Amino acid sequence: MHEFSIATSLVESLLEIANNQAATKVMTVNLKIGKLRLISLDQLRFSYGILSKDTLLENSRLEIEETPGVARCPNCAYSHEFETEDMFFHFTIPTLKCPHCGTNLEIDGGDECVITKVRMKIPSQGSEPKPSIS
Repeated sequence: MHEFSIATSLVESLLEIANNQAATKVMTVNLKIGKLRLISLDQLRFSYGILSKDTLLENSRLEIEETPGVARCPNCAYSHEFETEDMFFHFTIPTLKCPHCGTNLEIDGGDECVITKVRMKIPSQGSEPKPSIS
C-alpha cells in the first residue's frame, strides 16, 4: 500500500509549509495526481485522514484532480490521451510508437503527483493578512 507512504510525505510537506507560514489551520489541500501513478484515491484519503489527526491538517479537505495519461511525439507533435488499468504501467512505461511517424512517444502527462494549492488560516500581521500559498 504505497498510498500510506505518499500520504506520509504529503502530510510532512504540508506541515512544513504551514509552519513556515505560521498558519493556525489548514483548510483545503488541492492535489494533481496522474492516472498513470495508479494511486487508489480512497486509500490516499483514508491514510491522509489518519495521519492528519491532531495536527493543523485535521479535518482539512483533500481535493484531488486526476489527470489522464498523455503521450506526445517529439517528431511530428502527435498527442493523445490514454488510460490503462494494467499494473505494468505502474513499474515502467513501455515504449509507445507514434501511429503517424513511428517515433518513440514521450509521456507528457498523467504521471504527476503534486500539491497545487493549500488554503490555510494565517494570522494577520498589521493590517495586511498573509495570502495562502498556491
